[in-house]
This record gives sequence, C-alpha cells and structure tokens, in this order.
Amino acid sequence: MKARVKWAEARTFVGTSGTGHNIVLGTSHGEGGTPGPSPMELMLLGAAGCSAYDVVSILEKSRQNFQDVQVEVDADRADTDPKVFTRIHMHFIIKGRGVADDKVARAISLSVDKYCSASAMLAATATVTHDFEVIEAD
Repeated sequence: MKARVKWAEARTFVGTSGTGHNIVLGTSHGEGGTPGPSPMELMLLGAAGCSAYDVVSILEKSRQNFQDVQVEVDADRADTDPKVFTRIHMHFIIKGRGVADDKVARAISLSVDKYCSASAMLAATATVTHDFEVIEAD
C-alpha cells in the first residue's frame, strides 16, 4: 500500500492514495478555517469507515434488513506531545426493518475486536469502546 502527501500552501496538503484518490487535508494557520480534515480527524474517519465496512458486510451475511449504517466517533487526546488518542468511543446507528439487536452487537464486536485493523492500531494507545442503537424504519 502506498500514499503520497504534497504540501500545497500554508498548512494545506493534498493526499493521494495508492489507488489515485485525492483528499485535501490541513489545519488552520492564522485566521480562517481549515482546508480539510486534520490528519488526526482522518485517523478517526478511517477507524469509523473500516468498522462501518465490516458491520455492513457482516449484517449482509446474516441477512439483516438494514437501510442505513452510521458511526459517530468521539475521542480524547493526550495533553502532551505526541497527542495520541487516549479514548475513542464509536456509536453505531443501524436503521432497518426487524434488525436483530444480537446480530448488530455481534457484527460490531467482530469488527472492533477482530477485523478492523484501524481500530486495532488505535487501541495501542486508546481505550476503544462502542455501543449501538437500532432504529426501526417506516
């Protein structure tokens, strides 16, 4: 796997994945907003995306009738450098018809505890927890 990050200006960078996808990232510099997610935000998005991918795959295999999967992530970082993540909580929201709580719990546990390499790496410095809610669709 390869990637490249190129400085654009100020604190703005363009990342290019090995598969050719680009993303603008950076932090604020002086006044003004941020040009894109920060590298640490990208790490959280990566963990959430990795786990969401697993959960969708596992729920499909268990024939659950879901329509939407979302992951809300909340995290804390250390106060001193390097400001690693110390706590990460993932809240999964599954919407569908007749989706079984036990199937959702199993899918999330398998993802976070076994399959998702992003959360496994982050767990080296952070306590990673999760919970979920199932919303019955109309």
